Amino acid sequence: MSIPSFGLGTFRLTGQAVIDSVKSALALGYRVIDTAQIYKNEAEVGQAIAESGVPRSELFITTKIWVDNYAADKLVPSLRESLQKLRTDHVDLLLIHWPAPGNGVDLPEYMAALAEAKQLGLTRQIGVSNFTIELTRQAIDVVGKGEIATNQIELSPYLQNAKLSAFLKEQGITVTSYMTLAYGKVLKDPVLAEIAAKHKATVAQVALAWALQLGYAVIPSSTKRENLASNLLARDLKLDADDMARIATLERNGREVSPDGLAPAWD
Repeated sequence: MSIPSFGLGTFRLTGQAVIDSVKSALALGYRVIDTAQIYKNEAEVGQAIAESGVPRSELFITTKIWVDNYAADKLVPSLRESLQKLRTDHVDLLLIHWPAPGNGVDLPEYMAALAEAKQLGLTRQIGVSNFTIELTRQAIDVVGKGEIATNQIELSPYLQNAKLSAFLKEQGITVTSYMTLAYGKVLKDPVLAEIAAKHKATVAQVALAWALQLGYAVIPSSTKRENLASNLLARDLKLDADDMARIATLERNGREVSPDGLAPAWD
């Protein structure tokens, strides 16, 4: 199992904005596209991919099952609908979007349904998102060790999630960092600005390079072609030990996303 380290996120992008973003990204060389049922943009992502002319075999497509579709009799049918919208017969990675404790479907039921989707060939790999250490342990108990490819979590220089990340590494589960720029808040950080100036880089490139150097996958989004191109350059930016140590001091438990009813009790 492997999760590509750099992709395009599509959270909050809809309509023509997401079509343009995906097409620009694919033209620039992106090959990983991350979407979700709740983003309500799977059809537009599918359209953009079709119009790009990039062969499906070169792409890595991720989508996420929404909480309304967790029941054993709903998950696979909802995925089939997503595949229709995405104009493909499988995704490369399928995630449970939120633990959603108390929504009426227990973790063993939805994890078993997720595993079934993989057995049916509708997804190559399965994973979770926004899971704590304890919930990840429970998920492993259901589907087996080595089956969970990634836990996609909010992670930025302001929310470094070190304990959870260390656990995931121990389990051989890739960390996928979303909100790596903390809704743009890190772009104004003076420490990151100094490091960026030293490397003749942008602050966004520094934040993304930091996550990549820690072994995480990243999925930044943008509607601007120049930012999409600039973000890609983070892959070539090498931060030194001093840079990494300085960024480690920025931890402030700065969580941006924790919706009631969906979020667990965080580690």
